[in-house]
Amino acid sequence: MPEELYAKKEYESILIKTLGDSPKLRIIDFFLDNPLFDFTKKEVIEALGMSKQTFYKYFPDLEKYGIVKISRKIGRAKLYKINLEHPLVKMLREYEKKISLQIAEKEGAIAVKL
Repeated sequence: MPEELYAKKEYESILIKTLGDSPKLRIIDFFLDNPLFDFTKKEVIEALGMSKQTFYKYFPDLEKYGIVKISRKIGRAKLYKINLEHPLVKMLREYEKKISLQIAEKEGAIAVKL
């Protein structure tokens, strides 16, 4: 059920709609949607409905460049969360906020005309 949220077109986020549906952006978007939580790689793969092969092709770069970071370890399992201090993450959050406001203003203007 949770994978429906991230796999279906009708639930696409603003970032995915405006910047494209790339695997790397989908991973970042998942973490941006859940900034207070940490996840194992397996949980992210399952939530996104993404193949392990695709995930492991893109995830190492996100970790290498500090976009996601290890938040804690439970036994041998590592849990990850978005790095809210990373410049790209800050820019994407600001972008998402501005686009959301533009859409809300546009929809508000349409509602007023009706």
